[in-house]
Amino acid sequence: MKTQDNLILLSDAYKYSHHKLYYPGTSKMYSYLESRGGEFDETLFFGLQYFLKAYLAGKVITKEKIDAAEKFMLQVFGRTDVFDRSKFDYILEKYDGKLPVRIKAVPEGTAVPVSNVLMTIESTDEQCFWLPNFLETLLLQVWYPITVGTLSREIRKIVTEYFEETADDAAKGAIDFVLNDFGLRGVSSMESAGLGGAAHLLNFLGSDNIPGSLLAQEFYGTEKVYGLSIPATEHSICTLLGEEGELEVFKHILRSFPTGTVACVSDSYDIFRACSEYWGGELKELVLSRQGTLVIRPDSGDPVFTLLRVFDILFDKFGYTVNSKGYKVLPSQVRVIQGDGINIQSIRAIYNALKVSGISAENLVLGMGGALLQKVDRDTQKFAFKCSYAVVNGEAVDVQKNPTELNSHGELVKSFKKSKAGRLKLVQENGVYSTVREEERPELADQLITVFENGELKKNQHYDDIRRKAAL
Repeated sequence: MKTQDNLILLSDAYKYSHHKLYYPGTSKMYSYLESRGGEFDETLFFGLQYFLKAYLAGKVITKEKIDAAEKFMLQVFGRTDVFDRSKFDYILEKYDGKLPVRIKAVPEGTAVPVSNVLMTIESTDEQCFWLPNFLETLLLQVWYPITVGTLSREIRKIVTEYFEETADDAAKGAIDFVLNDFGLRGVSSMESAGLGGAAHLLNFLGSDNIPGSLLAQEFYGTEKVYGLSIPATEHSICTLLGEEGELEVFKHILRSFPTGTVACVSDSYDIFRACSEYWGGELKELVLSRQGTLVIRPDSGDPVFTLLRVFDILFDKFGYTVNSKGYKVLPSQVRVIQGDGINIQSIRAIYNALKVSGISAENLVLGMGGALLQKVDRDTQKFAFKCSYAVVNGEAVDVQKNPTELNSHGELVKSFKKSKAGRLKLVQENGVYSTVREEERPELADQLITVFENGELKKNQHYDDIRRKAAL
């Protein structure tokens, strides 16, 4: 049995003692998920349906899994009074191994300002009051696709801004292919690649991350392959004949794909020579006669200064037109892709430098790897999963943390980690989201919908619909 197949073992070790540590008489726990702040002012909710389908739906508790967990946890703690198999035996016997919890969430694809409830979970059986926070460890991992999708969406905002300022309206259709997911090799697992890749594809269509498209198909019902790519080289191709043979390799690449788009890494020895003497010199007429686009890829050096020099050379060699906004545009047969040193900060710096230099954004596309899928963490958007309501000895209890801490000046202040209290709902008024207690604002509908209850998926969202909802 694979570890990920046994839900009983997918929680933090300390949580296995909580059934004893909750105060006697506790019969209900209710918790919520939020982004408490972070790098961006809003979050794009996505990925929960994957976790529900992959881990929680259906009969997930079996005798075999309970036996395996009991044996394993005995070694973890070295004592018999921590792991209590009867808690899981109860779920198996009464619910045929299905989880007695209810999960509500904002529809996936919704962009919600930070500090708002995104999801709630509660037990539906008093005997399983402990279950919602036992599941925290797994469910909180939804921070990852949310954060990647949010980051990708914020980059789309930047790209759109510069296209609006420097490109003709006819060129704006290219925005879908500006940011390409190059992150497959740089993530921690194929599961991360799938989740992050699918999150990115809510905003763009360019991707070399096949698991992203596969996850969207398997868990979100689309038949369409959203991640699209083109033929492209790597250094093992372009260095095969040595420095003296680089030009011959370039010729071979153009012969291999005489039509359509093809990308070629061109910095193996000297990116500036490659642009001026090879692509813009001996191969110029071949490039311009193609029915398609050659995408030249620098892959080293400072991105801003390298790109400005590359564009200067290409404009000189291939010529350019000036669009209606007053910015230079290369012939359609030539474009540039920057895939080295790309992150959200360098993207804005690059586009600003192009604008200042009179270069239209439509000349450039981007590839983003580790910075897209791996250089994020739970604190990028400060995600938290907290209990806000409980029932103890028949009495409803608001549950809340409100820490006092020392700031950098040694002053006592209240922490941003203050949590919410009570049963919550997300409401929308005049297009603005806010979080209130369930009993407040009765005239406003709760934007959280039931997506999972007692082992069954209650709302099955389609990837195509999620993309439409996420669109800027």
